[in-house]
Amino acid sequence: MTSKQRAYLKSLASNLEPIFQIGKSSLTPELTKAVDEAFNTRELIKIAVLKNCADDPREIADMIAERTHSQVVQVIGKKIVLYREDNENKKIILPL
Repeated sequence: MTSKQRAYLKSLASNLEPIFQIGKSSLTPELTKAVDEAFNTRELIKIAVLKNCADDPREIADMIAERTHSQVVQVIGKKIVLYREDNENKKIILPL
C-alpha cells in the first residue's frame, strides 16, 4: 500500500465510528471471527481499544490484520483502522 493510498483511507476512516470495542479480555477468537465477518460487508473498519485493555493497540492491530488477512491503515491512540480489499464487491477505489 502506498502512502497516497494510506492517506486516502485515513481520510475515509476519519468519519467512521468504531464498530468493535476491545476490552479487558483483549483479543478473543470470537472477536477475530467477528472482524473477519465484518469485512464481508465493508472494506474499512475502525476498532476502539478501551482503557481497561492492558495490551498495546499496535500489537492488537498487527494480530488482527494477520489473522483476517487485512492491512493496518493506522493506529492512533486507542483507535485502530483496518482495510481489506473486496475483490468481488469493491466499494473503495484506491488512488494509484
